[in-house]
Amino acid sequence: MATWIWIILLVVCVIAGGVIGFFIARWYFKKQLADNPPINEKMIRVIYAQMGRTPSEAKIREIMNSMKNQNK
Repeated sequence: MATWIWIILLVVCVIAGGVIGFFIARWYFKKQLADNPPINEKMIRVIYAQMGRTPSEAKIREIMNSMKNQNK
């Protein structure tokens, strides 16, 4: 009887560890994306330059703000 209790306890601990690990990894990933956004102003300027356009500073700020608002 004691063997079955250990097996059930082991399965419950593995499932609980997986769930806790998932939420910790998700929180850490969101924190890293907030601290290090995947695109910055310099990248926006390069994209505009590749298209042959010169963006104004207001346009760059508008794009950055729209990206920040989209993530929230």
